[in-house]
Amino acid sequence: MTDTFDQELQDRLVRYAAIDSQSDETATSTPSTAIQYDMLNLLVGELKEIGAEDVQLTDYGAVIATIPGTAEGPTVGFLAHVDTAPQFNAAGVKPRVIKGWNGADISYPDNPDLVLSPTESPYLATKVGEDIVTASGLTLLGADDKAGVSIVMTLARHLLNNPDIKRPTLRVAFTPDEEIGRGVDAKLPADLGVDFAYTLDGSEQGEITYESFSADRAVVTVKGVSIHPGWAKDKMVNAAHLAAKIVQTLPQATLTPETTDDREGFLHVTDMAGGSSEMEIKLILRDFELDGLEQKRKILRKTCEAVQAGEPRAEIHCEIYPQYRNMRYWLEDDMTPVDLALAACKANNIEPITQPIRGGTDGSRLTELGVPTPNIFCGMQNVHGPLEWVSVQDMAKATNVCLTLAQMAAQAKTD
Repeated sequence: MTDTFDQELQDRLVRYAAIDSQSDETATSTPSTAIQYDMLNLLVGELKEIGAEDVQLTDYGAVIATIPGTAEGPTVGFLAHVDTAPQFNAAGVKPRVIKGWNGADISYPDNPDLVLSPTESPYLATKVGEDIVTASGLTLLGADDKAGVSIVMTLARHLLNNPDIKRPTLRVAFTPDEEIGRGVDAKLPADLGVDFAYTLDGSEQGEITYESFSADRAVVTVKGVSIHPGWAKDKMVNAAHLAAKIVQTLPQATLTPETTDDREGFLHVTDMAGGSSEMEIKLILRDFELDGLEQKRKILRKTCEAVQAGEPRAEIHCEIYPQYRNMRYWLEDDMTPVDLALAACKANNIEPITQPIRGGTDGSRLTELGVPTPNIFCGMQNVHGPLEWVSVQDMAKATNVCLTLAQMAAQAKTD
């Protein structure tokens, strides 16, 4: 038998989404933005109010707390991130709930030209009669990952109010800066203290992810020769022209996000900034396999070397940094947390979906650091843009899956 969490989840999501907690990849602080503390401090207060134990806000900006166990079993973590993506406006979010959506196109009060249509969103078309949450048209919603935050908080509140439910000790955590790849501090695994964990940061109902991209980021710096344009003939080296040449030389027809899908990786130019004297190009490199990632590193480096060779007066530097690795590399050695999640879905009459995610989660990095952490759906769709939406009923089903999983974990064995 499942519990109905619809109203609590709706109320939490609407409350949380209205708080601007956008991260900033250009910042060096941790968290990257002070506004993330508005969410983090709120969650500290709410966790204490519902009776969670060991509530702490770490020096790296993660909130961690304990839900005491009522049975033996492995210690299990449930995580979500509080930051929203920097790719689109996240200030002044006005969440709205379309109760019992009738299947018609969804319009937006603050952007009349914007339309969310079930004909263009097949998954939305399956949600007739459900309660759909969107923003007002000028911002993202932030269901990525405040839907996950709402689910973890609702789960925690329910378990703390029902000590008769058998479960092992559980740890909940809320991290900053996941959207910019800095959500997992090196100290988090030890501070979390779990045998395995789950992130609530997936999309469609039934999605259980244990395979993600491996990811690098790259920064290419191009320094030209700056001369007054009136006396520039045969002297000026325009860094903007060289940067454009690098981008144009990269294989755009086969290795960009807009030309790849399924298990294909890509090279993606995310930012270009500067002027004729100096330019900076930022890129992300993605592939499911390490040899594929290495191939993309070579393509980028060889492209930079070729442009450099064509203009020796310039200075072109290419720096590549690791971000996270495919969680499958570790989870395939012990599928216990994945198997529990799949069983919890089936126990709730939900058919599991185990396709790879073309992205990453905090679980990717946590798994790499020794905490096996697959990802569970929370319903969010069209994330990082104004058409973002989520079904309250999907969130409720994810909450019930987590509740079942916690009970199943009480019977699980670990080495």
